[in-house]
This record gives sequence, structure tokens and C-alpha cells, in this order.
Amino acid sequence: MERALIIAEAGVNHNGDINVAKKLVLAAKECGADIVKFQTADLSSLVSKYAMMADYQKRNIGRETNQRDMLEKLMLSYDEFIELYSFCNKAGIRFLSTPFDIKSIKFLKDLGCSFWKVPSGEVTNLPYLVEIAKTHKPVILSTGMCTMDEIEEAVKILEQYGSSSITLLHCTTEYPTSFGHVNLKAMLSLYNRFLKPVGYSDHTEGIEIPVAAVAMGAVVIEKHFTLDRKMEGPDHKASLEPAGLKKMVKAIRNVEAALGNGIKQPFPEELKNRVAARKSIVASRDICKGEVFDVDNITTKRPGNGISPMEWFNVLGKTAKKDFKEDELVEL
Repeated sequence: MERALIIAEAGVNHNGDINVAKKLVLAAKECGADIVKFQTADLSSLVSKYAMMADYQKRNIGRETNQRDMLEKLMLSYDEFIELYSFCNKAGIRFLSTPFDIKSIKFLKDLGCSFWKVPSGEVTNLPYLVEIAKTHKPVILSTGMCTMDEIEEAVKILEQYGSSSITLLHCTTEYPTSFGHVNLKAMLSLYNRFLKPVGYSDHTEGIEIPVAAVAMGAVVIEKHFTLDRKMEGPDHKASLEPAGLKKMVKAIRNVEAALGNGIKQPFPEELKNRVAARKSIVASRDICKGEVFDVDNITTKRPGNGISPMEWFNVLGKTAKKDFKEDELVEL
């Protein structure tokens, strides 16, 4: 890829309100993201009534309940996703949503999603992976919480059942992720192990880490964003507000432009600076015609439009064919 695919992860930061979701779509578009991504689930298929909230969810929401009660207030209906898909098309930004169950896979396939973003929590869900693979659509697989062996098993299942295009996202499932737990070099380990495109799904605060990931070769960047970090919900505190998302996109595009093609050669704009910055062999004092050039009567000084100092030993011992004033360019 010539540039990284930037996924603005709206997730459930709409708090179950489709009007907020539409505002997130427009914000992602305005910020320059390539894709705006949501989360789709049939709660009865996703989570049992006994599943409790994760610690970060308790911390970020400020209270404790079971996951289903929490998610019921955060999810959009299938009908609302149909409306949202159309809204994204009209807004000119690609729609994507992560399915969290097989029913939602089938729904999103029929809706028209062109590829899948598989969340870290489904990497060990064999029936889910098989259903994803059977669609033969490209897959972006997050690897938070995973060992290399778990990732390898998931990749094998996906390929066995029909996935031919898989991108692996390094990820730390911690909201927010501390810098000490990012381990960006693991992205390179993923590439070396699987020889597949790699990217990074970021949960840190700020924009430095996704920008650094692009500099290290990430072809996909996923970043949570929200309209307001002060809103109630499990993911807002680990998300960028629109101003931050826009800054991140710009920084990534600047870094990509700076990476270049890897060929070391001077740009045309540099060549005009050679004369001013480089040196030539000049007379260090007045020199009379017939004198022999030696270390006592020549030296190197700017500008660089005379004999190059790289010819130093070729000049030493030669005879001056005319008089030279101090600082005058030496000629043979």
C-alpha cells in the first residue's frame, strides 16, 4: 500500500443514538479518515446474562453491572445500521462495522461490507472465524491478548476456510494502554512470523504511537475517537476527539511523505546548495607563479565551485602556473 489505511473507530461511542453516530461519521470524514467503523452485535448471541464488565469498563463508566445491561444501552439496531450505511455512502466515507456474532456477520455481509475487521476477542472463536472465512472477503485481524500460537491457529483456520487476504494488527487490549505496554516491535515480529501485512490498533492516549507505527511500516491504523471524551461510556476516555483525530491523520500523512522511496540521492533542491556548503582548494597565502603547492600554501575553504578537496593529493606537488592571491581558487 502506498499509504496507510486509517480507520476511525467510532465503536459504541454513539451511546446507542444514531444521530450521534451520524455526527461521528461526518467528523471522521472531515478529519480525513479513510473508514469510519462501528460495532454490530446481537446481544443474545454475544454475551450471557452472567458476564460481568471488564475492569476498564467499570473504571471508565464509574459503576458495575453485567455486560449485557451495559451493551443494551450502547448498541444500534440492524435497521439503524442500514440507515447508517446509506448515510456513510452519501457522506463519502467508507462504512465498516465489526460483527461480534455469526448473526451479525450474515447481516453485514448482506448489507455490503467489503471486508472484515475481526476483534481481538474473537481470535479464539472457531465457528466465528469459519463464518468470516467462508465469505472470502479480506480480513483485518486484531491480535490483542493473543499469543503467537493463538494467532497462528486463527490464521490457519481463516485460510483453510477461504480467506486469502489477511492483515494482522498488533494491539494491546487495555483502555487506555500505557506506553510501556505498547511493544510496537511486536508488529515486526508478526510480519517476520507470518509474512503478512501488519498494522496497529491503538488504545493509547495521544497520537504519537500510531504515527510511530506508520514509520515502522504499518499499513493499517485503527484509532478510537469520540465527539467528547467526557461522555459516559466504556471507550470515550481512550478515544481522540475530532481535533486530535485530524491532527493524527495529518501527522501520519506527513510521515508517509517523509519516508520516501529509500533511494539515497540528492534532490534537485539540494544540488543548488552544494556551491555554498562545500569547499574547494584555495591559496592559504599569496602564491607566486612557479611555486610548488604544499600544505603551507594551500587549504580548503568555501565556496565549492573550484577543485574539490577530494583532489588534495593530486594538487600537492604540482607547480603554480600563475600567481594566486590569498583565498583565490587554485587552478592547475
